[in-house]
Amino acid sequence: MWHIEDMYDLSHSAAGEYLQQFTYPWEALAGISDLILSLGATLSEAEYDHPAPDVWIAKDATVFPSAYIHGPCIIGHGTEVRQCAFIRGSALVGDNCVVGNSTELKNVILFDNVQVPHYNYVGDSILGYKAHMGAGSITSNVKSDKLPVVIKNGDEHIPTGRKKVGAMLGDRVEVGCNSVLNPGTVIGRDSNVYPTSCVRGVIPAAHIYKDQQHIVAKY
Repeated sequence: MWHIEDMYDLSHSAAGEYLQQFTYPWEALAGISDLILSLGATLSEAEYDHPAPDVWIAKDATVFPSAYIHGPCIIGHGTEVRQCAFIRGSALVGDNCVVGNSTELKNVILFDNVQVPHYNYVGDSILGYKAHMGAGSITSNVKSDKLPVVIKNGDEHIPTGRKKVGAMLGDRVEVGCNSVLNPGTVIGRDSNVYPTSCVRGVIPAAHIYKDQQHIVAKY
């Protein structure tokens, strides 16, 4: 359930072919910037504006004047980037997404139809198709001791070799308001996180996270 093929429908992202070369999603984080630059060079001028170096924005996307977008970045078709959004770079944002007011993105892949609509921080993370983060929920991407992040699932540990790893959210994951996803959190497809949760480790697909001791199957 940690594998890319178990978490994501790759047909719903321009990064699909890129992601196929990896086993685990966090392995893809190092190459997001280069991926965007490569994809950007292939985009049609009839469909995408190129308002700044290494920034491509679909002509049918809506970007509010107060939003800040730094390259490399691609904003997909029908996506809305709302007031005071802060895109720091290395952000591949899919089609029909919502990047909300005061939301900050850095080194991320957002699949199509992802919503990070209100006061979210998403860094060094991959959010699957139709994933949604409630207001104020964030990904914490650096441990307090600054050591490399290790993905933990019970007694099974996988070193990432990276100091910065946020959250890997599978397709259709719902994260409740004001939740914190600790470094190296992995949440399987169709799972839900209760509001105000502090999540770490691996949450299986189709489960509800109530707290660390109460993670229950949905069906």
